[in-house]
Amino acid sequence: MKIAVLAGDGIGPEIIAQALKVLRVLADDGLKIELEEAPFGGAGYDAEGDPLPARTLALAKAADAVLCGAVGGPKYDALPRPQRPEQGILRIRKELGLFANLRPAVLYPELVGASSLKPEVVSGLDIMILRELTGDIYFGEPRGRGENASGEREGYDTMRYSESEIRRIVEIGFQTAKKRSNKLCSVDKENVLETSRFWREIVVDVARKYPDVALTHMYVDNAAMQLVRNPRQFDVIVTGNMFGDILSDEASMLTGSIGMLPSASLDANGKGLYEPIHGSAPDIAGKNVANPLATILSSAMMLRYTFNKDEWAYRIEAAVKKVLAEGCRTADIFEDGTRKMGTAEMGDAVVAAL
Repeated sequence: MKIAVLAGDGIGPEIIAQALKVLRVLADDGLKIELEEAPFGGAGYDAEGDPLPARTLALAKAADAVLCGAVGGPKYDALPRPQRPEQGILRIRKELGLFANLRPAVLYPELVGASSLKPEVVSGLDIMILRELTGDIYFGEPRGRGENASGEREGYDTMRYSESEIRRIVEIGFQTAKKRSNKLCSVDKENVLETSRFWREIVVDVARKYPDVALTHMYVDNAAMQLVRNPRQFDVIVTGNMFGDILSDEASMLTGSIGMLPSASLDANGKGLYEPIHGSAPDIAGKNVANPLATILSSAMMLRYTFNKDEWAYRIEAAVKKVLAEGCRTADIFEDGTRKMGTAEMGDAVVAAL
């Protein structure tokens, strides 16, 4: 199994290093993997003047899966838009056809106290958010800046979805719901946006194929409110690119820390890019304080979704549960009575648990 490793920027190399520790332990135990690293994001720009260098893209295309850190940082903020690190992640999603983003938000019992919500509201939380990843306002054309009829400067982006783009993510939404609790909530802004009216029409049409799945619809502003009011009402949420970006980050805080949430971005054949949902956190880079668990759990998702190695994925997840049960904590999830440890030490703890 060939895995392209793109560590990225900021805390990216530190957290990726911990995931690689875990994967190498499994390799020593018989998991047949091949790892190859390449520069990406700001590191790609520093190396070759491009956040997605040609050799990095070639490696990603040739690999069976991609394990990614995080990209970006203040030193790149003044670059022209095509050279900024964030464009590297947008381009690789487009180049690899990674249209389905799976973001689980699971609250471990040991972290109930670290959640922003009361334990009685959030205990037992287990939500899967499916975010469409290659359409919507992030990719729609036209986009740019100019002057309006009055000569005033303006900026504009276009929210746009084709029928096939909606159908394929909604199909995965229903299929995912069937594997869980047969509940699917489609989030849109149908009362305002023409794109969302079209989205809802397609969702309703696809639903006819899945009579056993209970489908509900919710406006995105209400969904944002409901996630903090009564999050356990949700099981699977399917939504567009921008709404999914916002809601999944909101859901991350229900779990105690954004440092706990992995993600998978899949193409039509199961090839995926796996990354934590948090950013590069340049303010703590190199300080050995970042939480590597989201990245380690992303590697478990990789084994499950791309390689169909459920038993190996379970071993990683069980190891993470064990270290949390033993009281191991990085700074973002630390509470009185637990043991604070650094990035590398948390990686070592997971390895020991394995």
